[in-house]
Amino acid sequence: MRHRSLRQRLRLRLIHRADNIKQNLAILMSGLGLFILGFITLVMAQFLLADSMQREIIALIGLILLIGGAIIAAFGYISLSILRVFRFLLTDIQSNNTDAHHD
Repeated sequence: MRHRSLRQRLRLRLIHRADNIKQNLAILMSGLGLFILGFITLVMAQFLLADSMQREIIALIGLILLIGGAIIAAFGYISLSILRVFRFLLTDIQSNNTDAHHD
């Protein structure tokens, strides 16, 4: 049984993540939805509620949702864009290396 190095396993995992376009788009959209929900919660707490501890707690929940949504959306965006470029470059490099070995 051949053990792959950490670098090879990471490379394969990144390629696999880049190939899941529908899943990456779903991650991006769910992150965007969570971001918008947090933003709306934050705005509602700021403008519709009177000064109180309840307002601050709701604003904190909105801020947590907003930050979480931004992180999830960024992960989906990176998977859709940067990892796709990485995958194309990596497969191009690998095909050039296999072509060079056959010459």
